[in-house]
Amino acid sequence: MDHKPATPSIEAAHAALLGSLPFADRQDFEDADRGFLGALDPGVVHAADGRVVWDNDAYGFLAGDAPTTVHPSLWRQSQLAARQGLYEVVEGIYQVRGLDLSNVTFVEGDTGVIVIDPLISTETAAAALGLYRTHRGDRPVVAVIYTHSHVDHFGGVFGVTSQADVDAGRVAVLAPEGFVGHAVSENVYAGTAMARRAGYMYGAALERGPRDQVGAGLGQTTSAGEVGLIVPTLEISTTGETHVIDGVEIEFQMAPGTEAPAEMHFYFPGRRALCMAENATHTLHNLLTLRGALVRDPHVWSTYLTEAIETFGDRADVAFASHHWPTWGGDRIVEFLGTQRDLYAYLHDQTLRLLNRGFTGAEIAELIELPPALEHAWNARGYYGSVSHNVKAVYQRYMGWFDGNPARLWPHPPAELATRYVDAMGGPDRVVELAQAAFDAGDFRWAATLLDHAVFADEAHSGARALYADTLEQLAYGAENGTWRNFFLSGATELREGAFGTPTATSAPAIVAQLTPEQLFDAIAISVDGPRAWDLTIALDVTLTDLDANYRATLHNGVFISVERAADAASADATVTTTKPRLIALVGGDLASPGLDVAGDAGVLQALLGVLDAGDPSFAIVTP
Repeated sequence: MDHKPATPSIEAAHAALLGSLPFADRQDFEDADRGFLGALDPGVVHAADGRVVWDNDAYGFLAGDAPTTVHPSLWRQSQLAARQGLYEVVEGIYQVRGLDLSNVTFVEGDTGVIVIDPLISTETAAAALGLYRTHRGDRPVVAVIYTHSHVDHFGGVFGVTSQADVDAGRVAVLAPEGFVGHAVSENVYAGTAMARRAGYMYGAALERGPRDQVGAGLGQTTSAGEVGLIVPTLEISTTGETHVIDGVEIEFQMAPGTEAPAEMHFYFPGRRALCMAENATHTLHNLLTLRGALVRDPHVWSTYLTEAIETFGDRADVAFASHHWPTWGGDRIVEFLGTQRDLYAYLHDQTLRLLNRGFTGAEIAELIELPPALEHAWNARGYYGSVSHNVKAVYQRYMGWFDGNPARLWPHPPAELATRYVDAMGGPDRVVELAQAAFDAGDFRWAATLLDHAVFADEAHSGARALYADTLEQLAYGAENGTWRNFFLSGATELREGAFGTPTATSAPAIVAQLTPEQLFDAIAISVDGPRAWDLTIALDVTLTDLDANYRATLHNGVFISVERAADAASADATVTTTKPRLIALVGGDLASPGLDVAGDAGVLQALLGVLDAGDPSFAIVTP
C-alpha cells in the first residue's frame, strides 16, 4: 500500500503523550515475562494444506521506541500482547499466550490436564497443546472449560480433544448456562455482516508493520484456521457451584450479560488462583464491539466485578484471564479488579447523568473525562474498547439511535445526503479543496467527514479517494485504540486497492451444525428477501426423523414462520421428511443429495430457496 509518513501534527501529539503517561512503570513487562518456559519457534502455525493460519513472528518489528506512525501507548500494549510462549501462572497452572487473539490455559490434575478456552482455531490450539506438552509432559486432556460464548474461547476445541473422546466420557466439557445458544446465534444470525466488519476491526487483510497493523489491543489479531464446537457436557448455572475435575476443585461465579451474554469466572482453591474470563483484562473493553453485537451492560459488568472482589479477593494469590498476562499478589489483585470495576461503573453512571441533562451520545463522548487514577492506569486505557464508542454504546442501550432532535429523525441515507452536501458546498472539487485545508491543519476528523461525503457523492473521484485514504491513514497513526487503527487502515486500503472482502468467517460448519431446529428456521427467516416473497404463500410440514420432531413452516407476506406441531399433510403444500444435517444442507441450496423425502408439490422447496438471500461478504463500507 502507498503509505505516507506521519504528519507533523501527529508527531507533535505523540511527543506530548510521552510526558503525560507513566511510561517508566515497567510492572506490566515484568508480569508479562514472569514464568516464561519456552516459545514456539518459529512462531508460525500452518493448516494441513500448508496455509499460514497464525504468524506471531510477523510482529518482530515491535522493538525499541514507538515510531512516529504508531501511538506510543498502543505500541507499548502491542509489545506486551505480542509476547509468545508457555508461561507458568502458579505451579500446576500454565498459559500459552501469543498463538491467537486469546490465551489458552492448562490446569494440571491428578491424571491429566484441564484446558481453559482453546483459542479460535484447531491448528493454533493444537500447537499450544504441543508447546505445553514439550515442557510439561504428555498429559492427556481430561476436561475443557469454555469461559464464555465468543469464538476465540471455544473455536479451537478440536485441537485439544475429539468428539469421540467427549462422547466416550473421557473428556468433560464445561460452559456457562446458555452457552450454545449464544455461541451459535452470534456467529450465524448477523454473521455475514459481523465477519465483514471483523476484517476491518482486526486488520485481517493488512500487512504487519509500523505503518500497518500492529495489534488489536486485546491481542494481536485473529487466527484463520478451522473453527469447531463441541457441545458442553456440563452447564454451570449457579454462583457458588463447585465441581472437582480430575482432583482439581473449581468454584464458579456466574457473570451473564457482561462481556458475553453467557460468561463465568472461577476460582481454584488449591492453587489460590482466580480466572476472570474476559471481564478483567489489561484494557478498557468494548461495551459495543466495532464488528457489531448487542450492547453490553456496564452496570451488570461492574456488579459482577464487585462480587468477584468480595468473594475471592482475600483468597487469591493470582488473577489471570483469557487475554493478556496475570496479576500476582492479593493487594494488587484487588486494586486491578477495582480499577476495572470503577472503569465500567463510571462510564455507565456518568453517561446516564449527562444524558439526563439532555446531552446526546456524541456530545457525551466529547465531554466525559475519566478520573486521574483511571486515566493513568495502564489496564484502563482504551486499546480495545474506547471511552468514545463505549459512551455512545451506553447511550444507545438506554435511549436508542435517535437523539431526540426532530431534524435527525428522518435524514436522507448516506449517498443521497452526501450528494446534497457536496452540491451545497460547490461540488466535489471544492469539497476536496476544503478537506485538503483541514488535512494540512491537522484536523483529520473534519477532513474525513468532508471526504466521506465526497466519495459517497462520487466514488470514482480520484482526488477524493486519494485524500480520504491519506486522511484515514493519519487518523490510524494517531489512534491509541488498536481496533480504531485497524478500521482506519482497512478503510484506507480499500480506497486505494479495492474491497478485500471477508478474510475470516466464523460461521463454520461445526457451528452451523449446532443450530437447533428453531434457530435454523430463524436463519431461514432472516434470509428471506421480503419483496421477492410478497406474493408467495407456502405451507410446509417438516419432519426431522433424527430428533423425532415435526414443524409447520409457512411463508406469507414475505414472513417465514415456524411452529412445532404435528404434521398435517392435508393442509400442507408439501411434506419434507429428513434429518437436521440434511435440512441444513437444503438451506444451503442442496436439493439433489439423498436423504430428503418430499411428498406433495416438490416445486415448493425450489420456490422457497429462490427467495433466500445469502448476504454479501464483500459489501461496501467506505464507498456507497
